[in-house]
Amino acid sequence: MKNFYSIIRKYNLNIKFLTSSLLIFILLGITSCSVPKFAKPKKATGDVQLSAKEQAKRNVAEGRGVSIMGAFNKSKSTNYEFSTSNPLWRASLELIDFMPLTTVDYSGGIIITDWFSDSSSAKDSIKITIRFLSNEVQSNSIKIIVHKKNCKVSDNCSIQEIDSKIKTELAQSIISRAAKLELAFKNSKKK
Repeated sequence: MKNFYSIIRKYNLNIKFLTSSLLIFILLGITSCSVPKFAKPKKATGDVQLSAKEQAKRNVAEGRGVSIMGAFNKSKSTNYEFSTSNPLWRASLELIDFMPLTTVDYSGGIIITDWFSDSSSAKDSIKITIRFLSNEVQSNSIKIIVHKKNCKVSDNCSIQEIDSKIKTELAQSIISRAAKLELAFKNSKKK
C-alpha cells in the first residue's frame, strides 16, 4: 500500500481524481452494453397442438429423438441389459442384502458395503467390495476385496485388506447362486 501512495505522490496524482475516473469508465462500460433482445416464440400457423406421445413419435420420425425399446416403431427390436437381468449382479445383492451398502453402481460394475460388524465384536468390522469384471457366470468374473477395521479406541482404528475365508466363500456362493438364477432364466425362456 505504501508503494501505491508513493507512486501517486511521485507523479502528483490526486486519489479523488483517480477514483472518479475509474467510476466513470465503469459506468460507461456498463451503459454501453446493450440488452439482448430475446426472440419471441413463433406463433403456430395452422398447426394443431399435438399430445406428448404424438410429439414424441413425430420427433423420432424426423430424427430428433430416441425411441427406447422400439416404443414407437414395433418393427425394430432393441435389447438392453439392466441389472435385474444380470445373474451375477442379482446373486451378489441377494447374498449381501443384510449389510448396509454405500455404493451400488451397475454401469461401473461395483458394489461396496458399509462397515459391518456383528453384535459379538463391536470393535472389529468388515467392508466388502465386489467388482464385476464380466457378465459371464465364471469364477474369474468377479473380484472380491475384504477390508477389516480394528478399533481399540473410537479414534484409533487400523484398516487393512485381509485374505480370509469370507472372500472365497462369498465368491463361491455368488457364482453358485448366479448359475442357479441363469439356469432358471433359461428354463423360463424355453417355456
